[in-house]
Amino acid sequence: MKRRVINWRRVLGRVGFALLVLVVVAVTIAPVYFMVVLSVMDPSEFFRPDPAYFPSKFTTQWWERVLNSETLYPAFTKSMVVATVTTVIAVIISVPGAYAISRMAPKIKYFLILSLFFTRMYPEIGIALPVAVLFLRMGLHEGIIGLVFAHLILVLPVCAWILVGAFETIPRDLEEAASVDGASRIGTLWRVVIPLAAPGISVAAIFTWLLSWDEVTYARFLTLLHPTLPIQILDIIGRSGPTVVATWATIVTIPVVIVTYLMQRWLRADYLAGAVKG
Repeated sequence: MKRRVINWRRVLGRVGFALLVLVVVAVTIAPVYFMVVLSVMDPSEFFRPDPAYFPSKFTTQWWERVLNSETLYPAFTKSMVVATVTTVIAVIISVPGAYAISRMAPKIKYFLILSLFFTRMYPEIGIALPVAVLFLRMGLHEGIIGLVFAHLILVLPVCAWILVGAFETIPRDLEEAASVDGASRIGTLWRVVIPLAAPGISVAAIFTWLLSWDEVTYARFLTLLHPTLPIQILDIIGRSGPTVVATWATIVTIPVVIVTYLMQRWLRADYLAGAVKG
């Protein structure tokens, strides 16, 4: 009977990779865990020489304090409306633009894609400051419209960049078949391309919404009297304890988790399965 030889190098490699994954997951989850735990525990349990990493007794006093705050609901509503409106407008604008770019000649297409990429390399403060001055003169500060316009400057390149990649995955054969059947270019885009690009559009919408929801630079300049939720948290950090701040941060995180979970149902790899059959 032949004795089985164990490849220790392969075993150690797999064990090392598994440990690396565990470390990355722990580093990623640990801040979120402590944020949630701090929002439901007494600070004396955590801030001591031997901190308790799991509360012995849960408390809702920090949540009651934050939920009864007069500034929570206006800031939450404003952030939600701005993020949603920005996402809808950005997707509507980016879909035809990204589709046109994806169907251009390679040299022009790559030049435009790089142009979209380089817009994200410019310091945001360098754009936000002159935009804020302009909007202040136009009377667009403190309102939702001005902040939506400002956020569109931030999110449109990202949204279009993602959608260009999504449309690149659509087989050209389908468009040619639709054209042979008498469909116009717009009809092909609406009835053929967009349904097949739904996963990519979902990804673009998620990233756009997250960028708008978490944005602070434009909001800091344009919402001095009626801030958004992230700005409200920044103002609270300097005058509240860590448990209150953790509760605010948890409230900001909850919509992010919900939106990502709901949109994730569209991220299915089988949308294009069988799209082109010989």
